[in-house]
Amino acid sequence: MTESSQPAAKPHVSIVIPVYNEEGILRGSVLELREKLRPFGFTYELVLCENGSRDRTVEIGKEIEADFPEVRMISIGQPNYGLAMRTGILAARGDVVICDEIDLCDTEFYARALALLERTDTDLVVGSKAMVGSNDQRPWVRRVGTRVYNGLLRAVCNFRGTDTHGLKAFKREVLLETAQRCVLDRDVFASEFVIRAHREKKKVVEIPFAVHEKRPPSINLLKRVPHVIKSVAKLAISVRKTET
Repeated sequence: MTESSQPAAKPHVSIVIPVYNEEGILRGSVLELREKLRPFGFTYELVLCENGSRDRTVEIGKEIEADFPEVRMISIGQPNYGLAMRTGILAARGDVVICDEIDLCDTEFYARALALLERTDTDLVVGSKAMVGSNDQRPWVRRVGTRVYNGLLRAVCNFRGTDTHGLKAFKREVLLETAQRCVLDRDVFASEFVIRAHREKKKVVEIPFAVHEKRPPSINLLKRVPHVIKSVAKLAISVRKTET
């Protein structure tokens, strides 16, 4: 076999997962994910980004970190999903970063996203809960909330995709500076990251995926609404400033 025909090396993958009050499912989810990853053949790190838990999440996470060398536990000490995700992305060491949720751990998405990143010019893959072919099994009020939120992003930020809060996979070298430029946190970081990637002319591809959560959301949807509305307004101003 000539040098040019050698198969491409598998990427080192960073899987970033924010966790908040997850003592009930954390260890089981990590063990299940490790088993699912065995057939993939790539090396990986699992970065658990704890954010302000009031239960035994930190303690359990540290135990998992001690048991498995590929697991890293980071704690930011405050309940802030977006900050936890951003912190994990900036701490990631892999060639490819996958952003997942502890109640999903969808390795089928990993396989499809990695194929796109390895075989095409795609920079960022977004798993969409709202596009044709998706299977969103969440309660109807959350499905409606997603569509209302995406409609708000289209109206205020000129977003042209169908979802920003699905799972993501991207080339770290290409998107790292995009993550560093993000200024918002909490619920809106994921949206800012995706919208900035679009506006910076990165190649963003959406793929449908199935959503079946293992437990109810940890934060009440209605309580998030006022903050989200204010943050979307800030997002519109922020991304426009970068274009002037």
